[in-house]
Amino acid sequence: MLMKKLQFNVKINAPVNKVYDSMLGFSNKSTYEQWTALFNPTSTYEGSWNKGSKMLFVGTDEKGEKGGMVSEIFDNILNQFVSIRHYGLVKANVEITEGPEVEKWANGFENYTFVEKNGTTTVTVDLDLTEDFLDYMNETYPKALDKLKEICEK
Repeated sequence: MLMKKLQFNVKINAPVNKVYDSMLGFSNKSTYEQWTALFNPTSTYEGSWNKGSKMLFVGTDEKGEKGGMVSEIFDNILNQFVSIRHYGLVKANVEITEGPEVEKWANGFENYTFVEKNGTTTVTVDLDLTEDFLDYMNETYPKALDKLKEICEK
C-alpha cells in the first residue's frame, strides 16, 4: 500500500528548548499528554526518547484496553529534530509487529523539526500515513498543534 505524506506547521511564541521539552513531555509528561489528548483522551507514551529506543505510543480504547503504536526513536537531536519510525501496533495490550494490519503502514515515519528565529519556534511535522487516516489527521493534527502552542505560550 502506498503511503501518503502530510505536513503541518505551527509557529509558537516560545524558545525552542521549551517547545521541544513540552512537545515530548521531558520535564513533565503531562505536556505531551495534553496536546496528544486530541487524538485520544488517554494518550501517553511508555519508553524513552533516546535515539534507538523502543517507544509505545498508547491510549485506552472504548473497551478499556491498551492500544496504539510500537515505534522506534529513529533519531533525536536536542531542540532540533525527532524522527519516529512506527513498526507495529498495540492491540488489547498485545504488541503486534508483523502481519497484514502492520504491513500496510510499517516503516512509516513521523518527524518533528524545530526551528527558532527571534524567540519564535516553528514546529514542522512530517507524517507518512495510509489513505484511510488522511481525513482524520488533516482534521485532528492542526488542533493538536494549536493545543501544543497554547501549552508552550502559557
